[in-house]
Amino acid sequence: MILKTKSLQNVQSAQAIAGQQQEQNVAFFLRRAYKDHPQVLVINDFKFRFNDEVAQIDHLIIYSYGFILIESKSIRGQVKVNQQQEWTRSVGAKWQGMPSPIKQVELQQALLQDLLRDNRAEILEKMFGLTQGFGGRCWDHLCAVSSDAIIDRKSMPKAVSDKLIKSEFLVEKLNKVMNLKGKYLRLAYLADTRPFFNQEELESIGSFLINQHIAPNTAADTETTKATSQTATEQGSAPLANTPITAAASTVPVQHMPAQLMPAEPVAHTETEKTQAIQIALRCKHCGESTNYTPMYGKFGYYIHCKQCTKNTPMKQTCPQCSSKNTRVKKSKETYTLNCQECGCGQQLI
Repeated sequence: MILKTKSLQNVQSAQAIAGQQQEQNVAFFLRRAYKDHPQVLVINDFKFRFNDEVAQIDHLIIYSYGFILIESKSIRGQVKVNQQQEWTRSVGAKWQGMPSPIKQVELQQALLQDLLRDNRAEILEKMFGLTQGFGGRCWDHLCAVSSDAIIDRKSMPKAVSDKLIKSEFLVEKLNKVMNLKGKYLRLAYLADTRPFFNQEELESIGSFLINQHIAPNTAADTETTKATSQTATEQGSAPLANTPITAAASTVPVQHMPAQLMPAEPVAHTETEKTQAIQIALRCKHCGESTNYTPMYGKFGYYIHCKQCTKNTPMKQTCPQCSSKNTRVKKSKETYTLNCQECGCGQQLI
């Protein structure tokens, strides 16, 4: 399931445009593969703060057995990595050094682990009276480069080569890493010795992380957003071939992602505005029952199961403030909230 789409920025340079295009391409592949998969949660363009540090993860996957971080890199020429894991790339007829995206995503992963570890009591269920942790889970990271990049794997260390993937092969690689043994797990857990998150824990982790996201156009946005951004510049990148660029914000992936899937710019709200949320009464759309129901989660998100007429009603609805249909339901413990992606308001569902 896609918890957050790629946030488009008004970038101007060819380098920044190409970088954003690559992130959109990767987000497209992830959406096509996992948008209906309840055991795979995807957060694109995730920016968070912890312990006075700020990190931005291009793509974060949360699945039943752990986490996978993906760093997107727009590389249209050749890329080489020597035995010391130093990266070089071709720019025209010249070669130049570049920061290691693998080292960059490792720093992001370390900060994310610290964030989750520090909040584990809030996120995970207790087992035998003890709060579970994240240490025994699977942690992996990959670097997805442009599909037209030329990768010299002959002299590349195997540890790097295994993590360096072209965008078009990313989903295949992810499926091998996650090893979910089917789209819907059910009894597959019994044959796997890896510790796993149940569905409620997955939802809790996803909800917690979404709430940690630092939205664009805030004061925090002016700070450093990547753990190693001082060395993470991309020199000489260019937009993808045959992709018309009329304005930075109008770029679309090569695969022509439908326009309605493009995220709207979040609107910054003050803390006072956020706390003045309107409460929305949940009601069965079939019989009108407003109290005798059970909140549930399924393939298409959160819904209520009416005990009166035994039918289901989605919790997701249009925003009562701006009438936008671009809304998302989030759960925090026993509280459900309808969040509008257009106007930024939130309403508690009761």
